[in-house]
Order: sequence, then structure tokens, then C-alpha cells
Amino acid sequence: MALTVAAAVSLAGCGASLNDQGGLNPVAGSDTPGPSAAGLAPIPVPQRDAPTATPVSLTANSALSVSEGKAAAAKLAEASRTMAANSYLIGAHDVLEVSVFKVPELTKSVQVADAGTINLPLVGEVPAAGRTAQAVEQDLTAKLGGKYLQSPQVSVFVKEFNSQRITVDGSVKKPGVFPYRASVSLLQAIAMADGLDKDSDSSIVVFRNKAGKQEAARFDVSEIRDGRQTDPKLEPGDMVVAGTSMIKTVFNNVMKALPVAGFFLGL
Repeated sequence: MALTVAAAVSLAGCGASLNDQGGLNPVAGSDTPGPSAAGLAPIPVPQRDAPTATPVSLTANSALSVSEGKAAAAKLAEASRTMAANSYLIGAHDVLEVSVFKVPELTKSVQVADAGTINLPLVGEVPAAGRTAQAVEQDLTAKLGGKYLQSPQVSVFVKEFNSQRITVDGSVKKPGVFPYRASVSLLQAIAMADGLDKDSDSSIVVFRNKAGKQEAARFDVSEIRDGRQTDPKLEPGDMVVAGTSMIKTVFNNVMKALPVAGFFLGL
């Protein structure tokens, strides 16, 4: 319903005014809303309550989640170690643990001969060198299942890593040659040598033969332990030189030329 000019003037004289929707704004100083343009009381606008934050508390479920997270991390680490072990290539003088489910006569530890084979009852000579434990396991399963056993369950794992080695020398407490185990890191190799000697300056150089060429990389143990540098994985045949040994003195110029960044450079 439109307002006449006279009505508008009358309202203005009372101090009322039109709002944007054609209704009336309340008179100044009054707590009571003015009537709408249709002469009806204005529809009250519902007030929205301010959103309230739901408090979060650590409950038994939260603790369970943390526990499950740790368990999952442990399983992931174990799976990583298993994958590394499965990729290891067996060599001469390694010791394998062979077990056949419910057949104790065929469960035994055998050493890989110089010829790269293992000798087992029933199957005789079986090639092992240059193969993974999983490949040997599949071979034995096929041989035993073909003639002697029905659906044999065979498992093979490397009990002793003797064919591949790493050398740790320099300022360590127990320098020596150590068996290379699957996925050995630099810090683990130093631990095999009972840790760094007191006169070590925490610098490490790893020498590696790659395709007939010698490479080297420099690392800082203190930075690795602080998480500022990655703990590198070693390879069979690597030579780790720590601190201020005579070997370091011989390669002093080489060490100075290598950046402490963990990149292998040709010598």
C-alpha cells in the first residue's frame, strides 16, 4: 500500500522515516518499533545464536589412535627391512636358514659353497649365489613339491651375511671389516665399529667403487644425528673413513675438495 504525500509529511513531523523496504524506522528515542507501511506490527527477526566451539579433549580413543599410529609405524619399518632383505643377493659363504613346515628333517642351516650352491637332502645341489632368498625359496618349493612333498611350505632367509662386506677405518674404536647386511646406513656402520674415537672430528668420507671407477662423498656425523643431513645407505664394498686417521692424512687433499653434502664425486 503506497503512502500519500500528506501521510508522509505527517509521519515526518512525528520523527518517523521510511526504511529501504518501505516500512518505518522507529522514532528516535523510542524503544518500540514503529508500524509498518501496511499498518501492521513488524515481523520480529529471529536472533541467531553465536556459534560455540566444541571443546576437544584427549580421550581414550585419542590415546588409542596414538598407539595405533606407533604400531603402524613399527609395521612399516619392519616391512621396509623385509623388502631390503628380499632384495639382497646371496653370495658365497653366506649362511642360509632353510625350513620346511612340519618336516624337521629338511630344516637346517647351510652355507653357500664357493661354487655358489647349497646342498640339501632330496634335492641335492641348488644354485643360490646371485639370487635372492625369495628366489631360492621358490626354487626349493618347486623341487620338493614336484617329487617328494604335497604343497610344501618352504621358507629361506639369510642367517649370516658373509659374502659382502664393508670396511670401517680411521678414528673409530674398533676398525675392521664387517659383513654387509641389507640396508646398512652410515651410522649403523659406525656403530659396528663401536662408535667414533675421542679424537674424531665427526667428518666421514665414504669411498665407493662404481663401474670400475672410485667415487667419494663426505658426511658430517653430528649433522646426521641432528637431522640436518640424511643418514646415507651404504653399498657392499664401501670403505668408511672417520676422523683423523693415517688413511685420512693420505686422502687429505681429496677430503678438502669434497663438499659436506653427501654427493658421490669421481676421484
